[in-house]
Amino acid sequence: MTNQTAEKLRGMKLPAMAAEYLRQSETRLCDALDFDERVGMMADAEWLSRENRRIQRLTKAAGLRFPGAGFADIDHRPSRKLDKALVARLSDFGWARDARNLIITGATGCGKTWLACAFGAEACRAGLSVLFFRVNRLLGEMAAATGAGTLDRMFGKLKKTDILILDDWGLAGISAPEGRLLLEVFEDRYGLGATVFSAQIPVANWHDLFEDGTIADAVLDRVVHNSHRIELHGQSLRAVSAACAHGYPVVASEMAAPQQDDDGGG
Repeated sequence: MTNQTAEKLRGMKLPAMAAEYLRQSETRLCDALDFDERVGMMADAEWLSRENRRIQRLTKAAGLRFPGAGFADIDHRPSRKLDKALVARLSDFGWARDARNLIITGATGCGKTWLACAFGAEACRAGLSVLFFRVNRLLGEMAAATGAGTLDRMFGKLKKTDILILDDWGLAGISAPEGRLLLEVFEDRYGLGATVFSAQIPVANWHDLFEDGTIADAVLDRVVHNSHRIELHGQSLRAVSAACAHGYPVVASEMAAPQQDDDGGG
């Protein structure tokens, strides 16, 4: 009878509940629990299993460069001047649900991509859909989709994503055709989805990235004015890590802060 019940649960696509049911039937300690407690434990097992699978699907679909990044591992050493209170306020993703943007700027190697991925990974854990692109790759894929006649399908995918992460924004200039493609993306997403930008170039210089000034005005009007901003400071974390690994001297301000002030890497 026990095995038949478990098979029926699996047949109804409740595998975690079936496994918990069998575990309880084989554990004498569960005999002390009442009916409601045992059913609750089985329901919890199935719910948790589905939540974990959903998070795994969202994280895999996001294509994050650092899928294991998270808020708990953010490096808060003083030299980075990263506002803990701001990160805490942004951690509930109310800004993303309100279709506001996040701009992360700083010198090369200071951890912009990692921090953007931390927001992306935590968003997946919060049940939001995420897509990560290096800007040049996104432009290349849109150009290929134009030639293949699948651009509308790609626009649709970008439009329905809760958070779009654009890494290496401003690493190269944006031609007029590329600007028009980006304008379509931001126009579709305006008021519907959030975008996270990781950029070395200060926001004040973004207009100069565009070959067509009119397109630049239209794009920046849609992405800058409704955004939160994080500016990272300090030396390249790659350089600091390499120096420490080889025993070279490092500027004191770039060394890890005391334990009580440091939440880890990233």
